[in-house]
Amino acid sequence: MALYAIGDTHLSLGSDKPMDVFGGGWEGYVEKLSEGFAQVEPEDTVVLCGDISWGMSLEQAAPDFAFLDALPGKKLLLKGNHDYWWTTAAKMKRFFDERGFTTLDILHNNCHLYGETALCGTRGWFYEEEQDGHNEKVFNRELIRLEASLKAAGEREKLCFLHYPPRYQGYRCDEIIALLERYGVKACYYGHLHGGSHRLAVEGRQGSVEYHLVSADYLRFRPQRIWED
Repeated sequence: MALYAIGDTHLSLGSDKPMDVFGGGWEGYVEKLSEGFAQVEPEDTVVLCGDISWGMSLEQAAPDFAFLDALPGKKLLLKGNHDYWWTTAAKMKRFFDERGFTTLDILHNNCHLYGETALCGTRGWFYEEEQDGHNEKVFNRELIRLEASLKAAGEREKLCFLHYPPRYQGYRCDEIIALLERYGVKACYYGHLHGGSHRLAVEGRQGSVEYHLVSADYLRFRPQRIWED
């Protein structure tokens, strides 16, 4: 049994926004994802760190969910800034049940267990949100969601998954970092950064937490193995 993470799959099987148009490593990325998941076994768990589908609704994203569901392993879905299909957890779980997507679940206001390790997370916050006119209320909501997830873990060892990087060269989200450190998070995995932005990512131990970028194009569309029992 193994634990993996990957972010920013940006699937577009039910909409017309394929990432192949960006060329380079994104060419044939759907096939690359299929090949990358070949290392995953059915009993493994893969955390998807947001920006999963370009679909504007659950219905439009359904072909992307079907693609993911057919890949090996259990998948925990985290919200990204481009996941416009995202709705309430109850509606998403009901939709997955109705469509027979048995390997998909949501990481949102909760935690999941991988053995005795707690998998926690939320979308997070980034300076772009301020530029887009998002306000303090939205930021505080993300802090509440993250703390609820960390509290749900109790005294277990914790891994945290975010979409936005809490650290970035020239930027840090002090409030999120403080929560990670206060609740004893061992490592934090995040996505969102692409292309040339990869070089600005903060990786390795900072304070008491290890940070790792897991954007799909950074990983060459192969989920990163975090843990193996």
